[in-house]
Amino acid sequence: MLPIILALSVAHVLSMLGAFTFPTLIPQFQALWGLTNTEAGWISGIYLAAYAAAAPVLIALTDRMDARRIYLFGAALTTASLLLFALYADGFWSALFLRVMSGIGLAGTYMPGLRMLIDRIDASQRARAVPLYTAGFSLGSALSYGFSGAAADAFGWQWAFAGAGLAAVVACLIAFAQRPAVHESHAARHGWLLDFRPVLRNRPAMGYVLGYAAHTWELFAFRSWVVAFLVAAAAAQGAAPQGWMEPATVATLGALIAVAASIGGAEIATSRGRAGTVAVYMLLSTLIAAGIGFGFGLPYWLLAVLALIYAGVIQLDSAALTTGAIETADPARRGATLAVHSLLGFLGGFVGALVIGVVLDATGGEGARAWGLAFLSVAVVGLLGMAALLAGTWRHRSA
Repeated sequence: MLPIILALSVAHVLSMLGAFTFPTLIPQFQALWGLTNTEAGWISGIYLAAYAAAAPVLIALTDRMDARRIYLFGAALTTASLLLFALYADGFWSALFLRVMSGIGLAGTYMPGLRMLIDRIDASQRARAVPLYTAGFSLGSALSYGFSGAAADAFGWQWAFAGAGLAAVVACLIAFAQRPAVHESHAARHGWLLDFRPVLRNRPAMGYVLGYAAHTWELFAFRSWVVAFLVAAAAAQGAAPQGWMEPATVATLGALIAVAASIGGAEIATSRGRAGTVAVYMLLSTLIAAGIGFGFGLPYWLLAVLALIYAGVIQLDSAALTTGAIETADPARRGATLAVHSLLGFLGGFVGALVIGVVLDATGGEGARAWGLAFLSVAVVGLLGMAALLAGTWRHRSA
């Protein structure tokens, strides 16, 4: 089963190459197009809002048809959106529209790709396969940061988007080459596609889903703004960071650290009790979120190290939360459960990325106070997510 896990994980990473191209280049686009922080937050966050809007339909459809068909649609849309961005984006509205297309493309690849995987492996392999696949999100993010910064510096921002579009073509080809699903869907093929009431009544699964929503709020708030945060801190200190401390490089390294953190965090959670261990992860992450923005004036090298630590801690709970949702889901409604999981999760990601920009504009956009309050808002949401997880899984702590 290793070849299918490897193939779909590689496709997942390639489809993600354009996910953080815009956030990586926010300072450049603000200078080029005159974007406010709020407008930049909208362009970053709308990607996740579009994902959240499309995910319920696209992922729920995997209960009724082979997820490969959905994946091919998503990869093709991702390709088109990135190439069109390279050719035609020239300001706020065009960028916003094309990021909507990209977000729908992600909805057609991320969780449908996971469903494509779990329908092609034995149930006994899911606890290991799911973290490996979902870790591809962080690896894809890391490569997106690194590739976007390098390509934009060397060839211009248009080639950063075009190169990511070509990578999505390869992802499409990999998915097309996969054999039909081994396991038939257990779901009834009749009834309303978007009837999520049974999922919402599944308290343990919803505990993981709501925890995931808080996780993605925090994750995308951080990943959408970490480069801008470090650029602002370096400028305030008159620093000119080089090598590993360059802001886009820090973001890349942080996403790479997150790959190991996601896999390792899931392994520890599986062996020690998933819900309780994930709650500890979430508490640690919340504490860092509450303080990192107020550390704006710290020496730049120390701030960069804190950003790397935070990037790893944020991701400790990611795969464990998704695995928990899958394992506590009704097998007949696994696709529907993943749809709700993604809907609420990435809706949280959209709002998180947007709220950072709104708070920055409301507080002057500069200095420790502005950045501190922006990240403090993330910490509050993290605490709420931890409480929802513990409340939902109170009688299922051994899950």
